[in-house]
Amino acid sequence: MAEKLRYKPNVTVACIIHAPTADKYLLVEEWIDGEQRFNQPAGHLEANESLIQACKREVLEETGLDLEPQGLVGIYQFSASEALAFVRFTFFVQVDALLPPQPQDADIDAAHWLSFEQIEAKMEQLRSPLVLDCLRDYRHQQQQGQTYSLELLNSQRLTGCQR
Repeated sequence: MAEKLRYKPNVTVACIIHAPTADKYLLVEEWIDGEQRFNQPAGHLEANESLIQACKREVLEETGLDLEPQGLVGIYQFSASEALAFVRFTFFVQVDALLPPQPQDADIDAAHWLSFEQIEAKMEQLRSPLVLDCLRDYRHQQQQGQTYSLELLNSQRLTGCQR
């Protein structure tokens, strides 16, 4: 009898960065397999790193902005293929102005402030369907006055974690 392989999805974080006064969202632009893609600042969780730390690190690396997540939008499961799956923790932060991004990560070509309609128009260029799914959920939550607290996440038993 063949041994069943254990399911091991990649754990990722993403952050919706929203400037409510301009109603724009910050997306990063990258080239993947020769194709232009857009995504929220996002990446993989690293060893001994809390989800919040991972979010802050990815935002800093991909936008140059040192921001603190304000809440959790949701936790999403996504199968990109039979062999590649993700569990994505999407956070949000609201900023008072369109802060000038300066990506630090060499894989990020640029960062752009875009309206929801501009992002929808780029649907075919989005890194995954989660980009728009998370953004729609965030917008719905904001309209309803609903947010999920970061207190839901407990990293107290994580070795070397400060938060």
